[in-house]
Amino acid sequence: MAEFNEKNGVFGGIEFGNNAQGIEFENAGTIRNDKLPVKTGFWQKFKSFWLQDIDWNKEIKVELTPHQQKIEDEINEFLHQEITWEKVHDFLFQEVTFGKKQAE
Repeated sequence: MAEFNEKNGVFGGIEFGNNAQGIEFENAGTIRNDKLPVKTGFWQKFKSFWLQDIDWNKEIKVELTPHQQKIEDEINEFLHQEITWEKVHDFLFQEVTFGKKQAE
């Protein structure tokens, strides 16, 4: 097995050897240089956001503007209104007209 590293002009090292089946292989290693500037692209930003660690026990606070609070109150009022059979009957059997109503 021969090993070369950066001293011999090969970045990342190079390795020769045999695997378990006796087949020869060559591994040229990986070129890494931490001193180069890196431009962060869209997919790198997306991946770092999507794969970030999240503390699920942390409390999340949501602050609403007065208008948003008003809308949220109206939605809650609608969702929690009392439903009676009379209201359901009135809704199902209301008069429906199409076009202009004709005078009789």
